[in-house]
Amino acid sequence: MKKITVLFALLLSLQALAQKDPLTTKDSIAQTRWVDSIMKTMDVDEKIGQLFMVAAYTNKDAEHEKFIKDLITKHHIGALIFFQDQAIKQVELTNEYQSLSRIPLLIGIDGEWGLRMRLQNTVAFPYNMALGAIRNDQLLYDMGKQMGKHMKREGVHINFAPVVDVNTNPLNPVIGNRSYGEDKNNVTRKAIAFTRGIQSENIMACAKHFPGHGDTAQDSHKTLPSVGHDRSRLDSIELYPYRKIIDQGIGSVMIGHLSVPALEPNVNLPSSLSHNIVTGLLKEEMGFKGLIVTDALNMKGSADFASSEEINLQAILAGNDLLDVPLNVAKSIQLFKKAYSKGTLTEERLNESVRKILKTKYWAGLHQYEPLKVENLMSDLNTVEDDLLNRRLVENSVTLVQNKNGVLPVENLGKNKVAYVKLGKHNNSIFVKRLNDYTKVDVISGSSIAEYSNKLKDYETVIISFHTSLGAYANYKIDDDELLILQDIAKNHKVILDVFASPYSLLKIKSFEHIDGIIVSYQNTALSQDLSAQMIFGALDIKGVLPVNIKDDFKAGYGLQLAGTGRLGYSIPEDVGLDLKKLQRIDSVADLVIDSAMAPGMQVLVARHGKVVYRKSYGYYTYDQKKKVDNNSIYDLASVTKILGGLPMIIKAEEEGKFDLDSPLGLLMPVLKDSNKDTVTVREALSHYAKLKPYIPYYETMVEGDENEPMKEYFSSSASSKFSIKVADNLYLRTDYQDTIFKLIAEAPQREVLEYKYSGLPFYLFKDYIEKTYRQPMDQLNYDNFYGPLGATTLVYNPLNKFPKSDIVPTEKDEFFRHQLLHGTVHDEGAAMMGGVSGNAGLFGNSNDVAKMMQMYLQKGYYGGRSYFKPESFDKFNKRYFEENGVRRGLGFDKPQLDESMATCGCISFKSFGHSGYTGTYTFADPETEIVYVFLSNRVYPTRENNKLGDADIRTVVQGLIQEAIVKQ
Repeated sequence: MKKITVLFALLLSLQALAQKDPLTTKDSIAQTRWVDSIMKTMDVDEKIGQLFMVAAYTNKDAEHEKFIKDLITKHHIGALIFFQDQAIKQVELTNEYQSLSRIPLLIGIDGEWGLRMRLQNTVAFPYNMALGAIRNDQLLYDMGKQMGKHMKREGVHINFAPVVDVNTNPLNPVIGNRSYGEDKNNVTRKAIAFTRGIQSENIMACAKHFPGHGDTAQDSHKTLPSVGHDRSRLDSIELYPYRKIIDQGIGSVMIGHLSVPALEPNVNLPSSLSHNIVTGLLKEEMGFKGLIVTDALNMKGSADFASSEEINLQAILAGNDLLDVPLNVAKSIQLFKKAYSKGTLTEERLNESVRKILKTKYWAGLHQYEPLKVENLMSDLNTVEDDLLNRRLVENSVTLVQNKNGVLPVENLGKNKVAYVKLGKHNNSIFVKRLNDYTKVDVISGSSIAEYSNKLKDYETVIISFHTSLGAYANYKIDDDELLILQDIAKNHKVILDVFASPYSLLKIKSFEHIDGIIVSYQNTALSQDLSAQMIFGALDIKGVLPVNIKDDFKAGYGLQLAGTGRLGYSIPEDVGLDLKKLQRIDSVADLVIDSAMAPGMQVLVARHGKVVYRKSYGYYTYDQKKKVDNNSIYDLASVTKILGGLPMIIKAEEEGKFDLDSPLGLLMPVLKDSNKDTVTVREALSHYAKLKPYIPYYETMVEGDENEPMKEYFSSSASSKFSIKVADNLYLRTDYQDTIFKLIAEAPQREVLEYKYSGLPFYLFKDYIEKTYRQPMDQLNYDNFYGPLGATTLVYNPLNKFPKSDIVPTEKDEFFRHQLLHGTVHDEGAAMMGGVSGNAGLFGNSNDVAKMMQMYLQKGYYGGRSYFKPESFDKFNKRYFEENGVRRGLGFDKPQLDESMATCGCISFKSFGHSGYTGTYTFADPETEIVYVFLSNRVYPTRENNKLGDADIRTVVQGLIQEAIVKQ
């Protein structure tokens, strides 16, 4: 055993000798020359001053600034560490302070998760605990590199990160979220990746808190924590990451304030002041040649040991090079000078640290120091690259630890009634809002188990989320009464628990038996809430792993991977190759529309690659500007109904062999048998190449008098068995009149010339055919087979049966037929006479739900883990069959123009498909660019005579702007 120990010590010594100096630059000769030139000009006072890194603040008064200036000019301090909290002020002060210092100042910051740890309105990346959940370490490199760019722009040279403490104690009050987790290998990999990234930008990383703060139950800010493990354990866990990261060239190490009896016999002596630990272990045994920095010396972990001056001196004698946040600097310098004159602080020892500090300054580029520019600082510190990286980090961290019975992703949205319950007292608004973008999720609150039980009795699935406050030290424990509520709900429902807090919040849950789904989202940020909600519904993959152990139930490194199911996600334009600034030109068009009274309001949605990236609402319901349009406002879709209401069941029926494209209409629809439309085929009718009349104004012969009053022969002001078809408020059509409509279509003369002519008549007839074939109303068929499973909750006929009038945007003040404001009843007269349900018109919805149907089409019938029809079925309908005859349309779908007409912007591919609507609606999708575009408005308010929107081609102009926003690769 003794031989093994000697051999091990020999190996460590050889390793130490082999360590490279991480402070030496590639141009080492020039570096040495610069350091020597500075050293030659320095007196003892200046050398001692280099050892002090003083705390500087941007939110304090002029007196504090004078205090710092005096330390620079009178005591020659070599470094500053900035704290709260203004980025621009910090740059200004840095320039001012640097101008006063003969030797450039080394600027440090505690930026474990980025500048936002100290500076407002800058980027905060996820805490290390969340980063520890990421499988792909390259993302840690990317984050380190991006953080390095921020630091460089802010004038910082050394970032006191990464934390490499292995957090083996869940009760650790000070490390916790700041650690990459409990697995030493994972901690090491993450720390090395981060270090490589940030140091690639010439910002020095600093591993902390040596020799390991992960298994403590005290906070070194408040007391001296003890690490009671033996040397063997320390070598295998606490010191492991340091050895590895030193091998990889980290520039500096921070010494923590810890009592470690196995390394320092004096249990009252903090590790930061221990020669055995700093010099004996770190420098000699481990061979570290980089910069050694104390943890902040104002912390109780060291400050209670002796006077500030004595602590500062002891730290240098122990082997530290730089004193972080020292107190009583002026008195300390006097003590240092006395120690120097007595030989306690030798010239050799002093020169060693000063030389390392100067090498660090050269490494950081301070030999070529230039003042920082304030211009564009905040935009430089908040870039779209930061947003995209943050999305990738959070997206890759969210962890699925339990998924019983495939409760995730949530599916069968048409039949699966979903409720939401909140645990914790902090913000959850983004989470709830995003959940409701996928389906109707009812928020349930209560004060007792009995109340929750009663309110939830009709729900199948309950999503429960726990929200803690933001902050690395936030209390992650779920209250006991909330745990009881959680367990009771879980016994009676499918429950998905999503934790927006440390994974240690799961420790208090006694049993996971009844909780079907468990997700750890780590932080209660808006981004975490947003992306986690998307994952619950299958819009994004879930990839993370637990960085810590949750009792014996879930071990560190465990995480279920769950692939997305093709539902629409939500992101930012640059995530899908679109330029936000160019898309924002749509806002100017919207302003023009409203200011020019083309329409009182509108919605615009843009999605690409399966992600909604631009979704805005503009203006008001009406010109009196009483109610603003929002993203939940519901519009009359008019003829967009043809592809979203009429066509889906037609495609389904054709796929199921109910008919084929060459089936004559007379065979499918008895009313057309032996008529002039008997032999018209499905292909011809849906291509608008069948000599059909464009429309039949049925209602024009059903009004009388100078005021065009509805004839009493056909209409009643109240509902009855004879008058059961609601046309508008207080206006009901004869029950038997729908057969008359079909008869009028059958008897209508055909156009003489066979040419392309748009006609809505086939969609009236197909409604009747579909309902008789499937023996259900068409609106119910569409809901059961499409809208319900898609989660398209606002796609609905006769919306007043489901939604309050305040959610619905009005269309026209009908002066000819219905003599009222049409608000929640269909604008199209023919569809109104069909009871509001037609394949021609009648469908209502918002832009988000229109996009779901269009995305399903774009994915050729697949959406949300379900195939609605086969890809070849979609292709069959998205095809021009009479292109040589000048017909641009597919079957039901409109397609880009073949001539000078403005069906589209003329800038999308011929594979594109969509439709426009009379009320001012429009939607198109392009398989080549994978763009879905939705435009909804009520341009017919207050009258259809207002066609400024169409005259200005606004809908296709916006489409063109979207195409121009595509970033060329």
